[in-house]
Amino acid sequence: MKELSTKPYLIRAIYEWCSESGYTPYLSVKVDGQTRVPNEFVRNGEIILNISFDAAHHLTLGNDIIQFSARFSGLSHEISIPVNAVQGIFAKETTQGILFPPEEDADTAQPANDVENPDKPPSSPQISPALMGKKRRFQVIK
Repeated sequence: MKELSTKPYLIRAIYEWCSESGYTPYLSVKVDGQTRVPNEFVRNGEIILNISFDAAHHLTLGNDIIQFSARFSGLSHEISIPVNAVQGIFAKETTQGILFPPEEDADTAQPANDVENPDKPPSSPQISPALMGKKRRFQVIK
């Protein structure tokens, strides 16, 4: 049986924390072919979205997909985001939240256990040398 991802649960938890604290929850999303957002607001393959109660209507934070309708420059758009495209969720006012590590494609993912040597413990995740020492930060694009 496939193990459930913690990512959608963490997204919902930070969303709830932001809402209860009076903060504005923002999603950082890596835009790909499966992501439905207004392309004119995409910068460098990413978009930051306000998912507060006032901005995101009919918001559904599902295990596989996040859907809502929102206005951009006065026009209503239906937004659909695969959960695996979410890079992070944070409070606009404090920037506190969660930044998720980049996900590997299913085709290139390494198996968790070494089949050739079952006594060997699973290897720990490796950080790309290109990402080491670099501090990622959120930037709100208006």
